[in-house]
Amino acid sequence: MPVPKRKRSRARRDSRFANKGLKLKSLSSCSNCDVALTGHQACANCGFYKGRKIFATKLDRKLKRTEERSKKQARTKVEATEDNPEVVDNK
Repeated sequence: MPVPKRKRSRARRDSRFANKGLKLKSLSSCSNCDVALTGHQACANCGFYKGRKIFATKLDRKLKRTEERSKKQARTKVEATEDNPEVVDNK
């Protein structure tokens, strides 16, 4: 197996990695909600990319879940009143 003949100096070793620094990323703003974004990324705030809705956000899922729960509660309330017309839940 080959072995280096001489020790590589710190300057020569470190100069190899001198150009691997972090680069600044350009920021743009979301066309829908004006939040700062990096390029070619969907907005995590509103779920839009290039003017189209790509995915449902946390807020969208929360609103949908509350609507489904309220519909389910209304259905169970109606079913309960149909089964027992005399007993009505007055809250």
